Amino acid sequence: MEKDRKRQISMERAKELKGRIEDFLEARNEIPKGLEKEEELINRKNKILKVLDAAEEDWNDYQWQLNHRISDVETLSKIVNLSEKEKMQIQKVEKKFRWAVSPYYLSLADPDDRYDPIRLLSIPTYKELEDSCTDLDPMGEEFTNPAGCITRRYPDRLIINVTNECAMFCRHCQRRRNIGEEDVHRSREIIQESIDYIRENEEIRDVLITGGDALCLSDEELEWIIKQLKEIPHVDYIRLGTRTPVTMPQRVTDRLCSMLKKYHPIYINTHFNHPMEITRAAKAACGKLADSGIVLGNQAVLLNGINNDKYVMRVLNHELLKCRVRPYYIFHAKHVQGTTHFNTSIEDGVEIMEYLRGYTSGMAIPTFIVNAPKGQGKTPIFPNYVVSRGPGYVKLRTWEGNIVKYEDHETKDIREWLE
Repeated sequence: MEKDRKRQISMERAKELKGRIEDFLEARNEIPKGLEKEEELINRKNKILKVLDAAEEDWNDYQWQLNHRISDVETLSKIVNLSEKEKMQIQKVEKKFRWAVSPYYLSLADPDDRYDPIRLLSIPTYKELEDSCTDLDPMGEEFTNPAGCITRRYPDRLIINVTNECAMFCRHCQRRRNIGEEDVHRSREIIQESIDYIRENEEIRDVLITGGDALCLSDEELEWIIKQLKEIPHVDYIRLGTRTPVTMPQRVTDRLCSMLKKYHPIYINTHFNHPMEITRAAKAACGKLADSGIVLGNQAVLLNGINNDKYVMRVLNHELLKCRVRPYYIFHAKHVQGTTHFNTSIEDGVEIMEYLRGYTSGMAIPTFIVNAPKGQGKTPIFPNYVVSRGPGYVKLRTWEGNIVKYEDHETKDIREWLE
């Protein structure tokens, strides 16, 4: 009888838990996902190939993708439907802010929906010119540059910015001041100065190679940097910052993976923002990297109209885990000139975190981060789960909103306990 009673309680609890997720199960069916749109994406790809007078083998060549980025309204209008007003606005924006998008990434965009997340992420809008924000360097990187092309904000780690080139220029980019009018890799002289700085400062144990996009360098140039860093005894590991698995997955070649696996431990942080970006090609690229022993993390940015939705972000994190990419950070969007139409309230991020904790596995829960102004560092933002404290106890709010009293022990010297 006792066993039956416990089973009945368990079944009632299971029913209650199922009720808590029914809204998500219904909502997720309405969220577009790249892995479920394969046939549609093939049709869009074929249209783009026809417009660009190219073949399938071109499409699979990352150099072709990079060299054939769409960056003019005339070509763009043959691929996505633009009103005359939109064309005029893009032409005005491009006089101030450069834009370009890889053929692959443009194939993910809905050609008929001007509010499609992929279009908003890749195609300029007039809002970029109607922005009261004048700050192009909200992270104060120009004041955290002790040598070469380094950005240093923390005691034991730093960034090397190796290029301004990307497979596409995201409309929310925090470094749009560096994009300029043409693609420029940092000179070997400047990069060598950066490596020498690291060699001379033994507290640096973690180096992030980014840009621009680190994987826009050739395999040879990238290996020249990594090899030197790995020869420095106090550098424990190297990270690469890249959005190419998202915007140009063709870049992840067998040759690249073979090179990277020589220098473990290597970590890659990539940048998926929406489930539509996770396609068969993107998943294959992530799989190649993971099979090469590279640990993958994702740094999403919380963006208005893209993913500031508790269901979209949960689906994104689930899709990432299918690709063996661990959700790592959700960044609150920085206040950068020309991008603030993407800004959200911090409360949007807190609400998303509320509806991740307990509602999905811990592996699918990144940390929500606000970057303190002018390079003062990442500040994690959490929902408040500690309600109050008292002698020997704390009161906690559970993920379901229940208030519980939890016994809190005093920490004592372990040596006293063992006397």
